[in-house]
Amino acid sequence: MNMNGLNEMRALATVSDPRWAAVAARDPAADGRFFYSVRTTGVYCRPSCAARPARPENVAFHATAAEAERAGFRPCKRCKPDQPALAEQHAAMVAELCRFIEGADQPPTLDALAERAGLSSYHVHRVFKDITGLTPKAYAAAHRARRVRRELGRSETVTGAIYDAGYNSNGRFYENSNEVLGMTPTTWRAGGAGTDIRFAIGECALGAILVAQSERGVCAIALGDDPEALVRDLQDQFPQARLLGGDARFEQLVARVVGFVEAPGLGLDLPLDVRGTAFQQRVWQALREIPAGSTASYADVARRIGAPKSVRAVAQACGANHLAVAIPCHRVVRSDGHLSGYRWGVERKSALLQREAKRT
Repeated sequence: MNMNGLNEMRALATVSDPRWAAVAARDPAADGRFFYSVRTTGVYCRPSCAARPARPENVAFHATAAEAERAGFRPCKRCKPDQPALAEQHAAMVAELCRFIEGADQPPTLDALAERAGLSSYHVHRVFKDITGLTPKAYAAAHRARRVRRELGRSETVTGAIYDAGYNSNGRFYENSNEVLGMTPTTWRAGGAGTDIRFAIGECALGAILVAQSERGVCAIALGDDPEALVRDLQDQFPQARLLGGDARFEQLVARVVGFVEAPGLGLDLPLDVRGTAFQQRVWQALREIPAGSTASYADVARRIGAPKSVRAVAQACGANHLAVAIPCHRVVRSDGHLSGYRWGVERKSALLQREAKRT
């Protein structure tokens, strides 16, 4: 076989390999999965390398960097495939910055974080948000919210808890206390004691359905087979609140929710009492914007909220949702279209999607 024929065979073998598409697209998501070498230059690279594209007949694929080096290739000086991937470096940097934020008495400034990371303020802000889904300022605020919830449970006074959590003044905390706690600090300290939550249980095509409402709005919608288990879960969610049975007016609210489950095309517009971190609330708002009859992947949702690398955090936020159908986490599926976990059972998730598909 002449050289031209050999090169054609090599090129065909390379182009037929699914890894070639990742190399041609310089796909950073493929970094770490494999490496490729270039026969004419003697180097090996990451799939995302920005160097001039190699001719396919000169390319070979390797499972690891060590395998490429055993084959006689040296690491590319541009993409440095023998070093941790840029995404890994960024993840490690952000993890260290998170620990720094959590250990600081006062939220550090963006300039302080940038100095610690050895990068510009703009770069740190962008990378931090890409990975965590939050800006450094929002992350610090969420951490302080967790601290104040913890301190309220063990401090002798509410004021002491507020200062121990890093707030400079009572006034600054009380300005945002309802967003942070969903109630006043004193009520939170008492475990929600004195908070009235009305609830009722109905029946729908998916089994038992529990709807609960605080003064702020609907705070829980749950599906299940055992009504008593649904009530126990509500008690666990609000351990010290006063749970009250729904009256006739409240039963109408339950009927609206049941009606939406049975006929999704009716729509469901309710005042909601949504309690979660800033990131969770961004995810839940994005879920409410997915039309009935449509689905989105976890990666789609991450991109919609401006945090494309936070797919796992998006999945966790979906799992933390307490408001079935009102916040439609059932419309989020895996990238391959298959259904994944659902708080109230994958079978119910499938049934909800089928009902919406038929009525749109």
